[in-house]
Amino acid sequence: FGIVFLMFSIGLEFSLPQLKSMRRAVFGLGLAQVSITTAGAMIAMHLLGHGWPAGFALGGALAMSSTAIVSKMLAERMELATPHGRDVMGVLLFQDLAVVFFLIVLPPLEATGSELATALALGALKALAVLAVILYAGQRPMRAWFHIVARQKSSELFMLNLLLVTLGLAALTELAGLSLALGAFLAGMLIASVYFDEDSAD
Repeated sequence: FGIVFLMFSIGLEFSLPQLKSMRRAVFGLGLAQVSITTAGAMIAMHLLGHGWPAGFALGGALAMSSTAIVSKMLAERMELATPHGRDVMGVLLFQDLAVVFFLIVLPPLEATGSELATALALGALKALAVLAVILYAGQRPMRAWFHIVARQKSSELFMLNLLLVTLGLAALTELAGLSLALGAFLAGMLIASVYFDEDSAD
């Protein structure tokens, strides 16, 4: 449950419009940082005789930073709005997205040969299907539902619905053969997208 709610809080930092506006830093600098770190660890572990899957797992761990700690430090120094601050936040956001990628890819690495390729392909297809259904088909029902909840003006009811959405989507992705953490992350993204759209409309 701790990991589930951690991934939910990370998902709240995202919305689809935000990702589009920061795509250069997120998918340029962020992708380069995670890829180089992971590739370096894979090469090193392979040369040491431990195999590339172990290097992939180690590289993924080494590539991650704490978004909460770094963003707090940037805010304290009043550097969040600076060019380098935005670039750093872009890298951090990609690292948070990469966590989801590693959660999907790491479990099938126990297989070998053709079984590994099949497991990775199935995992990718399931992930794409779940992402499409939840993020695109789910935005409109989520917005309508939280409008109804907001009209009740009850903080307890709002919190209960957050728990319902988070745990419900986590259970859905678990049933699809993915991870509980992925569902919680998507729940955070959905809610962030709903409220980002509301702020833009205002």
